[in-house]
Amino acid sequence: MNRRLCLITGASAGIGAEFARQYAALGWNLVLTARREDRLQALADDIRARYNVDVTVIAEDLADPAAPARLVAALDGKGLAVDALVNNAGYGLPGTFFSTTWADQAAFLQVLYTAPIELTHRLLPGMASRQYGRIINVASLAGYAAGSAGHTLYGSVKAGLIKFSESINAECEALGHTNLHCTALCPGFTFSEFHDVNGTREATKQMPQWLWMEAAPVVAAGIEAVNRGQPVVVPGGANKLLATLTRILPEPLGRAMVRAQSSRYRRMD
Repeated sequence: MNRRLCLITGASAGIGAEFARQYAALGWNLVLTARREDRLQALADDIRARYNVDVTVIAEDLADPAAPARLVAALDGKGLAVDALVNNAGYGLPGTFFSTTWADQAAFLQVLYTAPIELTHRLLPGMASRQYGRIINVASLAGYAAGSAGHTLYGSVKAGLIKFSESINAECEALGHTNLHCTALCPGFTFSEFHDVNGTREATKQMPQWLWMEAAPVVAAGIEAVNRGQPVVVPGGANKLLATLTRILPEPLGRAMVRAQSSRYRRMD
């Protein structure tokens, strides 16, 4: 069967793994990439058994500037044409700009911003030639909020991904690629291992439960939005309300609110 193929970065856990399960449930073949090959292989085995789709595992560390080109070359070598790209790989970098090294900040920018843009640039022409493509960039509600102390570049990068997605979607429309869409998915607090990795799990436990979402509805909202050609989607009623508030509140008030709350989910050490 000639199935469509989805490439998912950061697929070993959390939102990335849920994207893999949901695209497989829709009958898509998959390419899963992340650093942890053992986790990818376990997920691939489970998905093959559950959904009877082909799953290719390619372990890569997107912090390496050569990784996106290497990943696309590996796909070409296997004769795999990507119909959907989910740029999900990411993490939080705790601490202030003062307390972190430039090497850590550069790796952060590479994984969360440069790599998604490069993968889009490398894969978009093939999608256009086949007259079908879906690109989901996993951004964040943080891309709408005022800047905060700690995790300095996180909001900046996510805001950039939102604007980038809007621009790609607009360019596809302007060039007449009516079946080629790009969407920025902007979740808020989502149950995954993200907060365990960046050391903010205990702090985020203090956040109200109504702010949290499971990964499944977040992913479903992203897939639905990109199929509609919607350039940005904020999943969940509470998150939509917060995103709206960031637009209508006076900027000084918005900054004051972020300053007051950011210590609950941003590490300064």
